[in-house]
Amino acid sequence: MSLTLLLDLDDTLLDTNEEVFTPAYFQALIQHLNGRVPTDLMLGALMRGMGLMNESEDPTQTLKEVFDASFYPEIKVPREGLEEVLDGFYDNVLPQLAPLTRKRADAAPLVEWAQSQGFRVAIATDPLLPTKVTYHRVHWAGIDPSTVELITTYENFHFSKTHPAYYAEVLGRLGWPEGPVLMVGNDIEGDLLPAHRLGLPTYMIDGDYASAPGFVAGCGSLADLRAWLESFNLSLLEPAYKTPEAILAIMASTPAVLRSLTAGLTDEQWRHEPTTEDWALNEIVCHLRDTEREIHQQQVNLLIEREGAFLPRPENAIWANEREYLNVHGPSALSEFVATRLEILKTMKEQNQKIWSRKARHAIFGPTSFLEVAGFIANHDRLHIQQAWKTLHSL
Repeated sequence: MSLTLLLDLDDTLLDTNEEVFTPAYFQALIQHLNGRVPTDLMLGALMRGMGLMNESEDPTQTLKEVFDASFYPEIKVPREGLEEVLDGFYDNVLPQLAPLTRKRADAAPLVEWAQSQGFRVAIATDPLLPTKVTYHRVHWAGIDPSTVELITTYENFHFSKTHPAYYAEVLGRLGWPEGPVLMVGNDIEGDLLPAHRLGLPTYMIDGDYASAPGFVAGCGSLADLRAWLESFNLSLLEPAYKTPEAILAIMASTPAVLRSLTAGLTDEQWRHEPTTEDWALNEIVCHLRDTEREIHQQQVNLLIEREGAFLPRPENAIWANEREYLNVHGPSALSEFVATRLEILKTMKEQNQKIWSRKARHAIFGPTSFLEVAGFIANHDRLHIQQAWKTLHSL
């Protein structure tokens, strides 16, 4: 059975001692920019930018965009004037901080073994740093970044690890793989709890069952993890996206995932159909847009308006041909989908928690509830991201 393995980096694959490494990293960066950026502004701007990234729940802004919008105005230096200087820091100064970390002997062998088993491996590190910085640190762990399917960085992610939507975005970027998923990390609050809130099984590195929360599936060292996986029934690691928090996280992640997956595509790529039976990306996005506008938004509003509402379900399978989705401009349709999704999320989040148990009658499924209907929306997202991911990988 194929497993999707999400691995934390700091103090899981790499001994980092963040209380030492992080101040040293900031100090080296401040010194490198001395003379170009006022020193009295630099640290405060860095810390405020980091804080804003941690707080951001905007699926339309990468964490880099969130950081840049705060950092550069505060230091009063245009971004373009620092890019080359920062690249020099990442290439020449940052490697000097490697001795502050320590390679874990079992890290690279674990990744290689997992890949040899056909497991999908992602390094799920908090995406608050640039790709170059993160890739250096992955190298310090003894792992070649090019061999890992996905590594999360601030250029390509929209949520920090404090949010369950981060884990939904990771899985979405992997095409929402079916089957078991395991998040592995050392930090209960920073790694394991947000993953659990999405509905993912977790494994605690360097912990023991006496100190681990009840939701943790396993505990031990990296070496223990391999033995545990070899003996464990992987079917027990199936995720469950059933709670309101998990459903909202998936719904929030979908705009972010679609924007990332389709970034930079040509018109021809948007219109590419893997086979005559498959949809092109612009057909998928148009379907999502119109379903969001004409079905999901109406159903959510009806559920909010009254108990026992009847929820119609128009036949949307014929829309692709009727509305000639193949000829619609994909990026515009995606923007329209995202705008409607943000409206729906805002409406849902404004409701009292009691709304999730509200009853209704669905045109197809009969007696239902707000929770179940919202779950249908999240599952619909996952299905079409799987479809989009497969289409992209057929290019």
